[in-house]
Amino acid sequence: MTTTTTDTITAIATANGIGSIAIIRISGDEALSIAKKLTHKKDLTPRYATLTNVYNHEDELIDESIVIYFKAPFSFTAEDVIEIQCHGGFIVAQSILKAVLASGARLAEAGEFSKRAFFNGRIDLSEAEAIAQLIEAKSEDAAKILAKQMKGSLKEYIEQIRDEIIHILAYSEVSIDYAEEDLPEDLIEQIKDRLNSLKDSLSKTLSASKSREGLMQGFRVAIVGKPNVGKSSLLNSLLAYERAIVSDIAGTTRDTVEEQLKIGTHLIRIVDTAGIREADDEIERIGIERSLEAINSSDIVVALFDNSREIDSEDEKMIDLIETHSENKKVIYVKNKIDLEAKFPQGKIAFDLELNTKSGVEELVELLKSYMDTTNSSDEMMLISHRQISAVENTMANIDEAFMPLEDQELEIFSFHLNEAVKEMASITRPFENDEMLDKMFGSFCLGK
Repeated sequence: MTTTTTDTITAIATANGIGSIAIIRISGDEALSIAKKLTHKKDLTPRYATLTNVYNHEDELIDESIVIYFKAPFSFTAEDVIEIQCHGGFIVAQSILKAVLASGARLAEAGEFSKRAFFNGRIDLSEAEAIAQLIEAKSEDAAKILAKQMKGSLKEYIEQIRDEIIHILAYSEVSIDYAEEDLPEDLIEQIKDRLNSLKDSLSKTLSASKSREGLMQGFRVAIVGKPNVGKSSLLNSLLAYERAIVSDIAGTTRDTVEEQLKIGTHLIRIVDTAGIREADDEIERIGIERSLEAINSSDIVVALFDNSREIDSEDEKMIDLIETHSENKKVIYVKNKIDLEAKFPQGKIAFDLELNTKSGVEELVELLKSYMDTTNSSDEMMLISHRQISAVENTMANIDEAFMPLEDQELEIFSFHLNEAVKEMASITRPFENDEMLDKMFGSFCLGK
């Protein structure tokens, strides 16, 4: 985004399509004068909803709408902001937007309202990212976490860590003035203890954030198993309709089939994979490769085995692949077709569930729900983006690098690493100027936000 903040910008802030209302947002120095022009009002009272006609630039009536004026700096962007709430639909909102543009505003770029709020000091980057993710929240628990971060909970945590690093840094800077004297042994030990305490806090935050990533992005559940164990039947039972083709022919599912469904308060992405086995058919081989990709990218793996068949090399390969590719993932082992004569050997696998996918999967649904609910049981602060996680990882790396020069009393090098750590932590909330990074981040927002 290479635009100036003196421009008055506008966009439709509601989703496309037919609805009861649509909102057109205007922000900038000319917002009020444009609103007066379109409504024929001499003035608008700040924070009062005014029911009024809205006209286009040719003085033709477009709609009867509610207009609200937010006077700077008491608005989301800290600029004059006008919101026009009109009747929803494909035509009315676009007609009003066209009239606003004809009156001197320009179309806002993606995330530009939030970017202005950031530059004008209304929000920091952690709050901006929380806003963006709240719009696309995949669970009620995620929405609660993001709502807290919108109110600055992550900012407070980051400031505490940053202040602690600066406090340690102050010891070093003062001691540099007395470089010819050896530092007291207890001072070095105090600094080490404080650094270790910082690392411990950051490590817990990092671990909690990675383990709860599915909570933010939406859990991905991969159904895996050799051909004909009932993967597609399981998917159909979970969805309560025939989404996947079911047959006795091995290799019927040759690609991954993805569907979205809600379990408890969580919106999840469930993937029915091709049967994993040795394949001569090129198309089937590609499907198996995609199955392995689905395992690698999933949060939860449902591994299905056939109670009515003896264990074979394909089962053995399935077990080996799960053990190899499911590190840090929840694996649920399910024995299927329990209504048929049991041939699968006892004790080979510690099954979490035994069921018949065609008659009901309520136990599996409850197990999935229970696991997803427990991912939010940690009280640790949570990082909500790869950018934030990377910044904390870099902070910890700089703290690690600082131990050796501290031991050798090379305080200039020690201070350098701590300064880098401070910069990394600051980048989570309010980084040093980096237009390219900010453009990319805000560019991923919705139009009108």
